[in-house]
Amino acid sequence: MASSSDLPPSADHTPDHPHSAAAGDTSAAAAPPAAGGTERRGRVRLRRAAVMAVPAALAAAGLAILTAEGALGVQFAISGMPFTVTATELNGTGFEQFGSLDNMAEDSPNAGDTGGQVLVVTSAIKNATLTKLCQSVDLGGTNLLITAGGGAKKVQATDLTTDSTELSGDAAFNKIEIGNDASTLTKAGVQGPKGVFSQQADTVHIANLRQTNYATTAGVFKLPGLRLRFSDTGC
Repeated sequence: MASSSDLPPSADHTPDHPHSAAAGDTSAAAAPPAAGGTERRGRVRLRRAAVMAVPAALAAAGLAILTAEGALGVQFAISGMPFTVTATELNGTGFEQFGSLDNMAEDSPNAGDTGGQVLVVTSAIKNATLTKLCQSVDLGGTNLLITAGGGAKKVQATDLTTDSTELSGDAAFNKIEIGNDASTLTKAGVQGPKGVFSQQADTVHIANLRQTNYATTAGVFKLPGLRLRFSDTGC
């Protein structure tokens, strides 16, 4: 009879299989994750989950308005500085809205405790006109103020998208659909992430529009009567 030293080594315990373990040994699988980063990953998961509910709440409140990861809108790193947009009236054809996340540049001084992400409501309008548009950003002690469309000619935009954290106004929609999967939207040519709640409509009208935005994009943006200046007050 051969001694144990004459037997060939078991394949399960040779150096060629460094990841094998004795039966019942679950210490590797049970090892807790490293402490660093766990809390931050948790915050990001919660933030992504919150995307699902944002447009639903806005629709119920009768509020709506104006890009998203992988969509026509924001594909750049946002500054993390919010800006205000107002208009006495907005009229649009081809309207869509869904929740999303915007990302700041790495190590942005504006990140705070957000992890560099901002939960936003992404809205897209295929064609829009705005009356008495005002946009302002607080620079600390002064405001950069832009106005346009205050005369006979209105501001015009095509493929307009805006990421908002707050918005208000008196809204009316024509042929609205609520509860769509964001990846199936068709009215404005923009699709959001699969599985995210969304809404869309043939037309949208908003009076006394007011938004807090982090990004805006447009295919064409016509600003008649454009005026840019510094001001003690914003919009």
